Amino acid sequence: MTSTNQTTQQQGALSHLKVLDLSRVLAGPWCTQMLADLGADVIKVERPGAGDDTRHWGPPFLKDADGNDTTQATYFTACNRNKRAITLDMAKPEGQALIRQLALQSDILVENFKVGGLKQYGLDFESLHAINPRLIYCSVTGFGQDGPYAERAGYDLMIQAMSGLMSITGEADATPGGGPMRVGVAVIDIFTGVYATSAILAALEVRHRTGQGQHIDMALLDVGMAVLGNQAAGYLNTGAVPQRQGNTHPSLAPYQTFPTLDGAMLLAVGNDGQFARFCQAAEHPEWASDPRFASNTLRVKHRDALIPALQALTQTRTTAQWVALLEDKAVPCGPINDLGQAFADAQVQARGLVVNQAVATVNTAQSAIKHIANIVTVASPLRLTATPPVLRRAPPSLGQHTEEVLAELGLDAAAMVALRAAGVV
Repeated sequence: MTSTNQTTQQQGALSHLKVLDLSRVLAGPWCTQMLADLGADVIKVERPGAGDDTRHWGPPFLKDADGNDTTQATYFTACNRNKRAITLDMAKPEGQALIRQLALQSDILVENFKVGGLKQYGLDFESLHAINPRLIYCSVTGFGQDGPYAERAGYDLMIQAMSGLMSITGEADATPGGGPMRVGVAVIDIFTGVYATSAILAALEVRHRTGQGQHIDMALLDVGMAVLGNQAAGYLNTGAVPQRQGNTHPSLAPYQTFPTLDGAMLLAVGNDGQFARFCQAAEHPEWASDPRFASNTLRVKHRDALIPALQALTQTRTTAQWVALLEDKAVPCGPINDLGQAFADAQVQARGLVVNQAVATVNTAQSAIKHIANIVTVASPLRLTATPPVLRRAPPSLGQHTEEVLAELGLDAAAMVALRAAGVV
């Protein structure tokens, strides 16, 4: 576990950029956390008194210094590290004016309001582009800026269903527990955040050449269709609709879970060489030359004969014994971990994939995080040798940096008191 108790002064790859984050929940914040981890100064704008919805999406909740539940959900911490948090009521003219001032100083803006939702406040792309032509403006919606569904709200689970992802996830209808199944995390939201980050970095490259920003239209549905990957390619080129088949693979065999003496394991044979080495190690070299199993295509065709034979064999050893047997044979094999086992794994620990950040004491009236000693998150997987991700701030409490950010805009103490009295911040 990597620990950090203070703000690091290391410069990240994007430390020259300022990001105005008007997004909530997961897809937009995932994008802006990626930019923040790479060093960008991300200012997260939230509603006074309430904040991002995910601050309240619990249980589970963060623990206080005594180990008791707080009212702050752990969900928020997954995608808001390294940001500065302010509160502004954009329904008030004063709040809109402050956001425009922030947009003037920003390189990137990310928002996930409904289509046209910010136009009434003069905070849409056209309005802000007029005052800051260099601004890269990324809109994240369920269905995009046009089309018959553009006005609809979109959520990850809805898109998993509509895109067909749930139709190919889970056990087949005829098996126990069969039926469509959602992925265990909001994978479409997360993928949308990653795609949005890629689009923003591409737009920055264009701005280097033209000096102009642009509008990026990110839709959960578009991403949901894109990440169907090989399953979509198979359907589009053959017309055959893929079906759910549990943990087996439509194009590879053996590539699935197998029972072991003490549980289960994952065996992922991706080519004929791997299969031959598995058979040799498992003391069944004849399987590799069997006319039914000599190639991957044949193994898929004769899956009904191959898999039962393998299942009988894999139950003769423990999961650890199979992993030990195959790990130096270049045959992919591993345990099926729960999250506790995954984070305890030696490789996960060696890679420093868990970070523990101390939480600064905050005395703002809105803050409910001041009694939390530290917050633990998953480290960024981006590994740049010269400019690695930086750890500067734990996920912020509501409004933690409001006065700091507004002071940078030139507001004095009296102005801030007036804004608070008016309910703007």
